[in-house]
Amino acid sequence: MEATVTTANSEEKTWGGGNEPMGASYGKLMMWFFIVSDALTFSGFLAAYGFSRFKFIETWPLADEVFTHFPFMHGVSAPMYYVALMTFILIFSSVTMVLAVDAGHQMKKNKVVLYMFLTIIGGLIFVGSQAWEWKNFIKGEYGAIETKGGSLLQFVDKEGHRVALADFAMTLPEEREQLTRSKGKWFMSEGSLPSYSVAEVQAGFKAHPELLIRTEVVTKEKQKTILSREESVARLSQAHYVVEGANLQRNEYGSKLFADFFFFITGFHGFHVFSGVIINIIIFFNVLIGTYEKRKSYEMVEKVGLYWHFVDLVWVFVFTVFYLV
Repeated sequence: MEATVTTANSEEKTWGGGNEPMGASYGKLMMWFFIVSDALTFSGFLAAYGFSRFKFIETWPLADEVFTHFPFMHGVSAPMYYVALMTFILIFSSVTMVLAVDAGHQMKKNKVVLYMFLTIIGGLIFVGSQAWEWKNFIKGEYGAIETKGGSLLQFVDKEGHRVALADFAMTLPEEREQLTRSKGKWFMSEGSLPSYSVAEVQAGFKAHPELLIRTEVVTKEKQKTILSREESVARLSQAHYVVEGANLQRNEYGSKLFADFFFFITGFHGFHVFSGVIINIIIFFNVLIGTYEKRKSYEMVEKVGLYWHFVDLVWVFVFTVFYLV
């Protein structure tokens, strides 16, 4: 009776070329593990956004009123146009990445270079577009008033069109001093002062009887509630702070949580896109110098392609949650 001896050098190893799980190499399998874990992270963020929006649905900003800017079209309302263009560019970059991976399978170096280059350009345009969108979101366009109770008041004309603070606020002979760490107690400080004081906004509102106040409360028709002139004057008397744009503390568009989630989730996704662009650039130069041609395998292009497709897919969900729903 013969005994079978299994040594460490036998073919039956835990990871031995021929028994790759699901036919995937070690590198591709680890990339899939990373993608799954990162997908769970984004799922948690989007779920938290959904719960918060459901809880504060009556004061949640309307995307059509927030994302209305388009480059070189100042003053023209183009709701969602630029966001749609950004989305198209990112999805198209995913198409060029597919073509790069396919060219790698066929060992066509020049085509891999071309399609990788187009993918990098698409990623850079998207990251730049996000930065431009952040700038407009932070700067704001119309301005609003925050009451002592934390409610947000916006200004409209009799037709319901938004009116910016700069269009009616008066200039009063008063001096405002910004609180700095050197002047405050316990090193307290505040952000930059708004362009107008509460008194200047109140005085300008009284001088323009055609103006009305719109609250942040959204009706069933997805329209914000507009108060009468008498109600507007009464609510404005409770003014506490002038809000311009959005930050982590205040938001001229509506609920403060909307700005917090916007900065965090889109910023986290933007970091992923930027990281993908950097990795693509590294792989691009490796392709140029013939590294993968010598290895007779463009698997690295395929692995970075998996990451890039994941980033594109996540944006589809972020786009849906923030801009469409």
